[in-house]
Amino acid sequence: MKFQVLSIIGHAPHPLTGQLPTSADRLADVIEVGVAAERLGYDAYAVGERHAGAFLSSSPTVVLGALAARTTRIKLLTGVTVVAILDPVRVAEDYATLDQISRGRIELVIGKGAEAGHFDLFGLDEERQWDLQKEKYELLRRLWSEENVDWEGEFRPALKDVTTVPRPYAGLPRIWHGSATSLNSPDLAAKHGDPLFTANAIQPRAAYAKLIAHYRERFEEYGHDPAGARVAAGSGGLLIADSAEQAVSRYRELYEAKVRQSKAIADGPQLIGSPQQIIDKILGYHEVYGHDLQSITVDGFGLERGEQIETLQRFAQEVAPVVRRAAPSTLWDGA
Repeated sequence: MKFQVLSIIGHAPHPLTGQLPTSADRLADVIEVGVAAERLGYDAYAVGERHAGAFLSSSPTVVLGALAARTTRIKLLTGVTVVAILDPVRVAEDYATLDQISRGRIELVIGKGAEAGHFDLFGLDEERQWDLQKEKYELLRRLWSEENVDWEGEFRPALKDVTTVPRPYAGLPRIWHGSATSLNSPDLAAKHGDPLFTANAIQPRAAYAKLIAHYRERFEEYGHDPAGARVAAGSGGLLIADSAEQAVSRYRELYEAKVRQSKAIADGPQLIGSPQQIIDKILGYHEVYGHDLQSITVDGFGLERGEQIETLQRFAQEVAPVVRRAAPSTLWDGA
């Protein structure tokens, strides 16, 4: 198993104190936690993309650029790049530039996004979201893998003899397809032999198992070697304590007015509890999903920067080694 840390750079008042950090301080937290994640041996760090609401992730390329300058090894991913609302030429240029700066450490996770209203913000018809995603993704793929591209489609002006620059660092970067509920993204991923990144967030585990099974079935039907069907899984927030009782107490303090704690801990996407509970939960995911990459989040519970890094350290020391041994993966080996 490989491990990724994800931030969608939420920027809301603390659930208990009501304090709101400045935008500059919040972004600094994300960068410093990313630097710490590399030091602690995590395999990847991902930044989300949101264009409204209590988030500061409208420009993930800028944040990832700062991380690329402060790190040397860790993979840098998006979570997700909302390709359906973006210009594929701009995406190709921006992320290839990041790929060069980071010397080949950039991978995209593309999706239509879960945020309400971003199609209107960019003057696009939300009812065409899947058509937008398919066309724009396939153009991006061509721009990164071909030169002198001639192209004509529905959602942007035609291209004639176009070669975007810079070129990616070492050929086409890996592009994951993020999916929360729909079979459209798994099918598009399977068609192109790409990996699938399942949200593993709001649905029951069986629903994500269905998405993954569909992806693997279609992957083989499209003529790809089933051994190449890579899968990643998200999760809710991470909170580690010495015992289950301490974890529940801490969780209740922060969120008792919002959710039912016992249900969220036992059956939901949050990784909350003792190290052994979290190990068991991730391996339970793996038994169903067969995934290579597990994503975790530490900035969703109102933890300060130091607490986030402490949580990552404890996970790296007490959880990750056990899971890596029990569920080994060759993803990124030698890269």
